[in-house]
Amino acid sequence: MANLKDLAEHLGLSQATVSRALNGYSTVNAETRRKVQEAARLLNYRPNTSARRLATGRAGAFGLVLEQSDNLLNDPHFVDFLSGFTQELAAQDLDVVLTSAEGLATYRRYASTSKVDGFVISAPKVKDARVAALTEMAFPFVVHGQTEADAPYAFYDIANERAFLDATRLLLNLGHRRIALINGPADTMFARQRLDGFHKALAEKGLPPDPRLIHHATMSEDEGYALTRQLFAGSEAPTAILCSSTLQTLGLTRRLREEGLEMGRDVSVISHDDGLSSMKTENFSVPLTVTRAPIREAGQEIARMLVALGNGASVETQQKTAPVELIVRASTSAAPQE
Repeated sequence: MANLKDLAEHLGLSQATVSRALNGYSTVNAETRRKVQEAARLLNYRPNTSARRLATGRAGAFGLVLEQSDNLLNDPHFVDFLSGFTQELAAQDLDVVLTSAEGLATYRRYASTSKVDGFVISAPKVKDARVAALTEMAFPFVVHGQTEADAPYAFYDIANERAFLDATRLLLNLGHRRIALINGPADTMFARQRLDGFHKALAEKGLPPDPRLIHHATMSEDEGYALTRQLFAGSEAPTAILCSSTLQTLGLTRRLREEGLEMGRDVSVISHDDGLSSMKTENFSVPLTVTRAPIREAGQEIARMLVALGNGASVETQQKTAPVELIVRASTSAAPQE
């Protein structure tokens, strides 16, 4: 197993240059970085973590604070995100500090003691206090999503509004007029964006939104089940339903079966799908039409963005909105005739 000195001698470069190349400094040109990384793999180089931290002043780790009320470790979407995030950092010999807390105290403590080099902000609210606090501290962070803020910040988001605009348009073009929306929590930015896309598509057809058909809830199977039961309890049941998560859709499909209704025949259904490794939407009893944006890739990209911020990139260069693909399958069809 080679050390930094071995690697430098093999390449005929100074240890300082090799160290900067391995840590992604922009002062090292791309070709040199490539040669150093290739040699590191060839010689099975492993860094001395303690020495690297002393030399760079960095913790070599990034933090993710889970709010106790969110219970994200039970959410397969978050687990897939975390898998991509940790794998990308591990490839660069960087660590993840995962902790659970409420409020801003943990962020302030970790930032002030340099226990981490930056944070991921998950499930951002419309006005997120974490973003305001970390911006004020000038501490690196990347938001998984977006929020309303007074200053620029780094974020990785998906085109939520466009995804639900396109999904609603599809249903409208199939003749549906009573379209229900089972959305995420009302105080989250992604839910607002999706609601905006839904409203915009209805407005294009001159249709007012029916508040009885719009619901905000946690992203769980139980909520999907309960809200579907509620939607079909009245006389004006929807002919189509948009769901913000595949977990909600699991509950929806269970309730539809109890109602004696079949997706794609009696009720059209579109679900947002994060490309979960544990849940393939094409394998539902009726293959689901989905708006797809793989969440594991989001974890990988956010890890790269945090590393870039640590290497001096500006927040304005670390702002990305990924497209969402609409995949049409058997769960959507023409509206049933009255």
